[in-house]
Amino acid sequence: MSAESGLSSPKVDVSALVHTRTHHPEAIAEAAARRVRRPLLGTSDRLMIVAADHPARGALGVGDRKLAMANRAELLERLCLALSRPGVDGVLATADILDDLLLLGALDRKVVMGSMNRGGLQGASFELDDRFTGHRPEDIQRLGFDAGKLLLRIDYDDPGSLTTLESTARAIDDMAARRLPVFVEPFISRRGDDGRLRNDLSADAVTKSIAIASGLGGSSAYTWLKVPVTENPDDMAQVMETSTLPAVLLGGDIGDSPEDQVAAYEKWRGALQLPTVRGLVVGRSLLYPADGDVAAAVDTAVGLL
Repeated sequence: MSAESGLSSPKVDVSALVHTRTHHPEAIAEAAARRVRRPLLGTSDRLMIVAADHPARGALGVGDRKLAMANRAELLERLCLALSRPGVDGVLATADILDDLLLLGALDRKVVMGSMNRGGLQGASFELDDRFTGHRPEDIQRLGFDAGKLLLRIDYDDPGSLTTLESTARAIDDMAARRLPVFVEPFISRRGDDGRLRNDLSADAVTKSIAIASGLGGSSAYTWLKVPVTENPDDMAQVMETSTLPAVLLGGDIGDSPEDQVAAYEKWRGALQLPTVRGLVVGRSLLYPADGDVAAAVDTAVGLL
């Protein structure tokens, strides 16, 4: 790993992980069974979650670095460092990454969120057909994880969005039946003339997405929202009046310069003061900051809470 990344956590021994996976695959379930759990919310009543479920969607880029997240050992080292920082509550990831973190012993007393639907691969013609190819509710319950997360992108011009809405509602029902929190990340999305899918971050679109997501399923008792900051951050106060569900802010791809990072912090800072906003779920911008200093990026984000 490059010196500029500012990592001080032990290097991940890939050979040891592969040896365990090869000869003792049951070690993953054993590590999950002995993991020391904690409440979803701690004494601060806030959540700081580091997200790392991007690779399973083929989304490996950070800024102009197209394969920044492709080195798994480096990603795990960055995650272990982030999880070791004071004020970081937990991690959101797919099974392959969470299994590695279990084997590394990095998840004790951390909130563990399983990523549930990763079928809408970035750039694919079927990107909006975002099927549940990750953790199922029964997997999250079986492994003793603390919550699930799903992405809900709705395109008013795509009839397939109705199927996505229905499958999302049933997933919410299944999680509620197990009394497991599920974090729903809703967007109004549309394809541009170039065929690329883009999320609409206007106040109107984010408001509609929150209203739609809040009403899915037979119970909202265990539903949280995971929402972006609007294009104009000043709109967030009115937008967040759309629902009484607890919400966390998502980070997204904020750019590839220190100035972009600072601008993102300022957007988050204002929105975190709103009554329904309970924390942050941020991934790439903290794990791969423009200046390479993971610890400083994480500490700055924690300080916003």
